[in-house]
Amino acid sequence: MPVQPSGPGYYTVKRGDTLYRIALENGQDYKDVAAWNNLINPSAIKEGQVLRVAPPGTTEAGGAVVSKPIASGGVIESRSLDQPVNGAQSLPADGIKREPRVGKEPYSDEAYARLNRMTEAAKPVETKVEPKPEVKPEPAPAAATVAAGPDDVPWIWPSAAKVVAPFSESANKGLDFAGKAGDPVIAAGDGKVVYAGAGLRGYGELVIVKHNATFLSAYAHNRKILVKEGQQVTRGQRIAEMGNTDADSVKLHFEIRKQGKPVDPAQYLPKR
Repeated sequence: MPVQPSGPGYYTVKRGDTLYRIALENGQDYKDVAAWNNLINPSAIKEGQVLRVAPPGTTEAGGAVVSKPIASGGVIESRSLDQPVNGAQSLPADGIKREPRVGKEPYSDEAYARLNRMTEAAKPVETKVEPKPEVKPEPAPAAATVAAGPDDVPWIWPSAAKVVAPFSESANKGLDFAGKAGDPVIAAGDGKVVYAGAGLRGYGELVIVKHNATFLSAYAHNRKILVKEGQQVTRGQRIAEMGNTDADSVKLHFEIRKQGKPVDPAQYLPKR
């Protein structure tokens, strides 16, 4: 019997799992997970089945990261800054070669004036360097956070409603907003809709947006979904209407997931 793969990038299906939830927990699009495992029907997974949940080629055997040395370039010459290049003789700053002055002459007003003229001529000409104008970065939108890294997202709040339940690792995987049925739910960042439906128990009508290889955001309990899977959405775009599907009251449950793990949205959203 062939040995099934395990370790980073793989997941063993447990009783009650759905492909949608497995994809969410691993920060992936369920369609990608289905393709990596040659699943025609997303519902056709079995308990004990091992699924690839990371793109092929992203992990080596044992989960080790392989690093490759950077090819070295040519040899860099090292020399003092005031050392002549290729043995060339140094010249004065004005580029005029002069013989050393070794002779002496008796003092006179004419000799003194001539010496002063020679000294002034030997002084290097100062070149005034105009300071470059300071380049200021374009200001970020006032309502969004600033992305500091390649996978960071300039987040905005998904709802103007009041937060009634904060994030809790043990009890609440996101923020809950209380509102009225039909209140707008907006995308907290640019991205692609990777899920739109009611296939995850406890989330009701749910929208999941994948922002990049690191971050997903989820919007649950909607009354009506206004976007489709595969659709590109922009930050601030209305994607759903607030509702109470699979919930005891009208609310928006909002999650940010980093590499599939729920994180506190309050640590990423701008202050308000």
